[in-house]
Amino acid sequence: MITMYSRMSVADNTGARELQCIQVLKGGAAGHGKKRLRVGGVGDIAICSVKDALPASDLKKGEKVRVVIVRTKYPTRRSDGTYVRFDSNAAVIIDKENNPKGTRVFGAVARELREKNFAKIISLAEEVW
Repeated sequence: MITMYSRMSVADNTGARELQCIQVLKGGAAGHGKKRLRVGGVGDIAICSVKDALPASDLKKGEKVRVVIVRTKYPTRRSDGTYVRFDSNAAVIIDKENNPKGTRVFGAVARELREKNFAKIISLAEEVW
């Protein structure tokens, strides 16, 4: 579950290392009444701020980027009744057409990305859970 101010690592080779979520664009809403907190899970799109980046990268600290969430610590329930959860929160930086900016994706990614039309990220990933 990724909310506003959540920190996550970057799972690709764009040069950014750490992100902070500004807003979840596609995802559910949690809470009661008027004040609803938008939460994102695996496969949801968010706007993030780059908090740490490599010196020679195209992305600079403080830049706003679009990302897709690929791993969450919060368990994700699958249709067969099983749950999947990861050790860290991680995201892949994408462009306006939802294609990844990087050429490699590090670590495992969830299988739910295929259902949400992120096949390019699935094909670049080392491991699919």
